[in-house]
Amino acid sequence: MTTPKITFVGAGSVVFTQGLLADLFAFPELRHAHIALHDIDAERLATAEAAARYIAGHLGASPRVTAHTDRRAALADADFVINIVQVGMREATRVDFEIPARHGLRQTIGDTLGVGGIFRALRTFPLLKALGEDMAEVCPDAWLLNYTNPMAMNVQYLTQATGLTRVVGLCHSVYWTVRGLSELLRVPYEEVTYRAAGVNHQAWLLRFEHDGADLYPRLDALIAADEQLRRRVRVDMYRRLGFYPTETSEHSAEYVPWYLRHDSEVERLRLPVGAYLDIVDENVREYEKSRDALAAGAPLHVEGTQEYAPQIIHSVVTGTPRTVYGNVPNRGLIDNLPAHGVVEVPCLVDALGVQPTHVGPLPPQLAALNRAYLSVNDLVVRAALEDEPRHIRHAAMADPATAAALPVERIWELCDDMVRAHADYLQPSLRLLLGT
Repeated sequence: MTTPKITFVGAGSVVFTQGLLADLFAFPELRHAHIALHDIDAERLATAEAAARYIAGHLGASPRVTAHTDRRAALADADFVINIVQVGMREATRVDFEIPARHGLRQTIGDTLGVGGIFRALRTFPLLKALGEDMAEVCPDAWLLNYTNPMAMNVQYLTQATGLTRVVGLCHSVYWTVRGLSELLRVPYEEVTYRAAGVNHQAWLLRFEHDGADLYPRLDALIAADEQLRRRVRVDMYRRLGFYPTETSEHSAEYVPWYLRHDSEVERLRLPVGAYLDIVDENVREYEKSRDALAAGAPLHVEGTQEYAPQIIHSVVTGTPRTVYGNVPNRGLIDNLPAHGVVEVPCLVDALGVQPTHVGPLPPQLAALNRAYLSVNDLVVRAALEDEPRHIRHAAMADPATAAALPVERIWELCDDMVRAHADYLQPSLRLLLGT
């Protein structure tokens, strides 16, 4: 595989595409790869193509770059497929926040669990099914590297609905959590050893060491001396659960029933309700800035992102062994979580591909929270696989933060309103309004 074909699905997510390309072209062995870009938005696709050519030139790479509005043409004979699609874009995301807010439900990010995560998944599943069917026909041996959220729901659906086996979900949360803690403790990241496991956006730092010494006591001392650190959800969770969560406070608050429901906790822990809408708007501005710079022939800022997909591709192509964190079907990797659920665990990568490692049981308090999370995921996936719209409501009822905030009748009303708003994206069997 001297010149692998790497297909980007949703390449119009230009800023993220740019970072991944910078990472890819930083490897000499990948500088001649075939980069196939696909998006249904012609303007964004053209911008992505121009960015790819600029970044290649800037980094001294000479890839073959092709752009396709036809997905199957982009996928044909691909070795790796990177999925970064966001179905519905900014408009659908705004709906995910505005309708729940009218019902009294607070969200901060809304892309993983909760009502926002449920409906982001349901409008993404039809695309994933079509993508899986296309891959089975035109690139059956390709690795599908998924970045699209909600990560765990999407990977579970992909593996159960499409039959694809070379699927791994990728997220930077473990890496950046350890990097951030290392900086906080003034320990070189490169000298730290760590092990994490759990579910995406709710995994746990099980080991965190420097020169064989546990770093948790040093973190405890720092937290005890700094009141501002204690005003963060993930720090509050760590103090009570004994293990540090690998996602931001904004994310972490949405997966448990303890914080967003209470005004006092929102204030104490400085939770930015609706924060993701600002992030979405900023992403649009960054896209427009890149588009305009490329059109004017102005320099484009190029910076690597340390993402896992380029590392996986490099390891498979060259045989270089690495450890990354991947989201994969459990199948006994974490003993006290459901086998059908998607878990985040260390994975070995080399010429044989991505090989998840067995973790064993999680501490029971961590497994309890992860099981609640996976129960919501399973109901959402079952809603689509079984054409059962009631399971959408069951998922919302089982979601910890939603159940804490709303009575059951309001949850069903909210789901009906969300179904109405997103009906064009949903598979027909799930568009039924059920009332209460």
